[in-house]
Amino acid sequence: MISPDRINQIGILTGGGDCPGLNAVIRAAVKTALIQNGWKAVGIEDGFEGLVGDGKTRSLVFDDVKDIIDKGGTILGASNRANPFDYRTCIKKKVVSEDRSSQLTDKLKELELDALIIIGGDGTLSIAAKMHTMGIPLVGVPKTIDNDIGATDITFGFDTAVNTATEAIDKIRTTGESHHRVMVVEVMGRYAGWIALNAGIASGADIILIPEIPFRLDEICRVIKDRIGLGRRHSIVVVAEGAKSEGGDIMVKRIVKNSPDTVRLGGIGKMLADKIASEISIEARDTVLGHIQRGGSPSAFDRVLATRFGAGAVGLLADGGFGRMVCLHNTRIESVPIEDAVRQLKKVTPELDIVTAAKATGVSFGI
Repeated sequence: MISPDRINQIGILTGGGDCPGLNAVIRAAVKTALIQNGWKAVGIEDGFEGLVGDGKTRSLVFDDVKDIIDKGGTILGASNRANPFDYRTCIKKKVVSEDRSSQLTDKLKELELDALIIIGGDGTLSIAAKMHTMGIPLVGVPKTIDNDIGATDITFGFDTAVNTATEAIDKIRTTGESHHRVMVVEVMGRYAGWIALNAGIASGADIILIPEIPFRLDEICRVIKDRIGLGRRHSIVVVAEGAKSEGGDIMVKRIVKNSPDTVRLGGIGKMLADKIASEISIEARDTVLGHIQRGGSPSAFDRVLATRFGAGAVGLLADGGFGRMVCLHNTRIESVPIEDAVRQLKKVTPELDIVTAAKATGVSFGI
């Protein structure tokens, strides 16, 4: 593995889904590499596609990263379909899997890349951990709106997603108030309830349903009936896409066979609205916020955190911290082994003070 003092040029890639703050990380990493270390930077386009598929690379200089700190998405593009260890192509309508990891070392030599900064969620970082075992010098940066990556207090993108969801719920509330309806809002988060929990509390939701606390439909209906009895003729229910009832299963919207993550969650919001309407003499409507939570300009908090992560990743490379991921611990930027960070998803635990505070203020979790 290369010595840090022999690094001259680094590659930067963004894998998985897009996320507010990615451009801020890229900007900080490029500027830190150029200013602090005198390194050159190369952008690898469309995630791992740029290394093992038909993707492209391009040099990154100051002009390439100016005025992008406030922009959503990623200037490098992203892909969750180019896993070097499980590269999938469609041949004659049949999906074929191929291990292309053996091409990585030669590709890095061809591009004259001495080290990599890999920005992504648990899937992308799991790939990075495998690449590190091959001797490829790299560091990771945690990215996801779901906030479910272990070993970091928070991931960039999460704050923006919560703000976006909160603003949407605030607007939906006025319709519920005007028409005396139950408004069910389905938010993202996959198998973790962080977005639903935080956006639900911030918007003053009456019921919050998350994957970590299975709900009972009869309890949800009881809460709504009690509210009606007190003259509160509308209710807001915020539900995570991965929430499920006691003894029930997570609702799957569809299966995408040629994707590394084949399961697409969804449908819990409509199911709940239909059930509530059938059990209670009140109109219930569902709204799925969807990808609006992943888009748009990052919040100030996410811009600052992403900048700290980007600069920290370059510093980690310079210190020889290969195979590690930058993280936030008690307001400080630190690092942990990537394999530790992706060992298990970080989920909400019912004992957290944020859950306790929500219950103390009258929020129901459907139990």
